[in-house]
Amino acid sequence: MEKMNIAAESIREHWTPISHLFSVTNDEEYDRAVGLLNSLIDEIGTDERHPLYEFLDTLGTVINAYEEKNYPVAECDGIGMLCFFMDEHGLTTSDLPEIGSEKTVSEIISGKKELSVRHIRAMAERFHVSSAVFV
Repeated sequence: MEKMNIAAESIREHWTPISHLFSVTNDEEYDRAVGLLNSLIDEIGTDERHPLYEFLDTLGTVINAYEEKNYPVAECDGIGMLCFFMDEHGLTTSDLPEIGSEKTVSEIISGKKELSVRHIRAMAERFHVSSAVFV
């Protein structure tokens, strides 16, 4: 029993000064944590032997939990992803000949036409992503 008290006291002594680094409960703490994570990534990169690598990994997990709770990603179908990529790349319906004519792309976006396997493969190749993104 005595050893547990000594261990708990030792942990408490070290935990108190750093515990705030493992708690993200609001956007201000989130911004601070992301800034710290980015600094750690700049210093550590993917060096798993670095003494702070496990801290970087744990901080990433804490940030991810906050994001999942507070910034959930909406489910998106293939057409939504196509629209997203078009917006991101500044493309219009006429800029995607590998999918089809401007009319075909418009019909896909408006939901009048389904995405075919050929369309999905062409988009995956065009945007350098997995075909699963559009399924």
